[in-house]
Amino acid sequence: MLKRNSRGTWLLLMVLFALVLAACSPAGGGDLVGEETAAEAEAAAEDEPTDPAGHAETDQDGADHEATAASDDDSAAVEDAASRAEEPPGGDDSAGNEDTDISSADEDAETAEGEPESENSAADNETVADTVNDADDNAAAEEPGSSDEDSESAEIVILTEDDRNERQRLISERWTTDWNRHTVPYGELLALLPVRDGIPALDDPKYISPEEAAAWLAGVEPVIAFEQNGDARAYPLQIMTYHEIVNDMVGDLPVTVTFCPLCNSAIVFDRRLGGEVYDFGTSGWLRRSDLVMYDRQTESLWQQFTGEGIVGELAGEQLTFLPSSIVSFDDFREAFPDGLILSRETGHQRPYGQNPYPGYDRIGENPFAFLDVPDGRLAAMERVITVSLDDVDVAYPLTTLFEAGVIHDNQAGQDLVIFHEGGTASALDMPIIQMGADVGATGVFDPNLNGEKLTFLKDDDTIKDEQTGSKWNILGQATDGPLAGDALAPLVHGDHFWFAWAAFQPETIIFGS
Repeated sequence: MLKRNSRGTWLLLMVLFALVLAACSPAGGGDLVGEETAAEAEAAAEDEPTDPAGHAETDQDGADHEATAASDDDSAAVEDAASRAEEPPGGDDSAGNEDTDISSADEDAETAEGEPESENSAADNETVADTVNDADDNAAAEEPGSSDEDSESAEIVILTEDDRNERQRLISERWTTDWNRHTVPYGELLALLPVRDGIPALDDPKYISPEEAAAWLAGVEPVIAFEQNGDARAYPLQIMTYHEIVNDMVGDLPVTVTFCPLCNSAIVFDRRLGGEVYDFGTSGWLRRSDLVMYDRQTESLWQQFTGEGIVGELAGEQLTFLPSSIVSFDDFREAFPDGLILSRETGHQRPYGQNPYPGYDRIGENPFAFLDVPDGRLAAMERVITVSLDDVDVAYPLTTLFEAGVIHDNQAGQDLVIFHEGGTASALDMPIIQMGADVGATGVFDPNLNGEKLTFLKDDDTIKDEQTGSKWNILGQATDGPLAGDALAPLVHGDHFWFAWAAFQPETIIFGS
């Protein structure tokens, strides 16, 4: 029997599970699986005794049953791969992985035209152990013989050798990506899904009023709040978890709203670059456990966590971050009563409201598909509020902010204030999102308003400024008192898991340490 706390066990189970879902799950709207791919998935899964019910929220007993039934050869291979990937002590990696979302997966255009069946089958059936082995081998063999002649920054080095491993080449055979341009070693990229857009981005999002959304969206559920030129939108994580990317137009600004559940990273980008508007999709690949996006115009690959182009024609380019926050639905509708909520009418059938990664965010758990050794200064899955100002990266542990309620700081000459308020459920805790633990919400702002620097405190769960006694909400709006109607300028910040932030920003200063 496979050990319950084996990362490899969960990886194998979720890949097999994803193949069964791709074969069996019905689709709605444009979320259709090509007949050839569905047949291949059925062929790959027909001998596997996995549960075809199609629920990512399989309980622990069900997971153990599947683990016991897995083939001895696959078990040994995955156990071996997992044993070689260094991991800190912790519980079972019960989160599953991004393959969960391949149910009713959209084929990319090339697949829909008909990829050779044998190649798809080979990609689908290649073991997870092989994926990890390829990544380890490629990382060990990577030689940074490179040229930075096309780089705008002396710090960005463009590697010019296409040394992808066999699996990466097989999966990306029909992509038009310029593989001779990359800023990261290919050994750092894990090609997990056999097709792009297996987790389908939303390109034509529909919206409803807060009153309509209240029929299915609980007040404590987390949403990504974004406002531009008076146009306020909320993107529920119960939807974003199954799509990860929304290409949108907010306040006449083309934006891409993103969420990587494995890193708990909700990031909004301006999707204009060099005068052109880009559309983004999910590549099916990960780097350091984080979503790797691709743009449909050049098929370059982009790191969601940093907004950097990492492979292709646009390698070395940088998307612009825009301020956003993860807050509760109640917080959003109180702040923006005329705001718009992303609708469940996505054209896809998904179990919105259910968490496909139950228990993933608990302290002591291990991050999924993270091959590096986590920075040991904090627990890997500890939540941190993060800011990057000039060349200074700072992480504020949520536990510290929870105790303080409000934190004032100055980094790189920028005054900032960080608010915390309870009442927002974790999207990655319980099988039903609205039942998740209360992790609260945060906001980061410039405390200077109308030429005066305000200082804030939390009094009986209410945030007030000391100068006027006005009350403030988590979105930086004064709701009562002399300053009612005023708002603080938001600063770009993140609410991430520590392991991910530290992997991309290793020189981070931890506030209070």
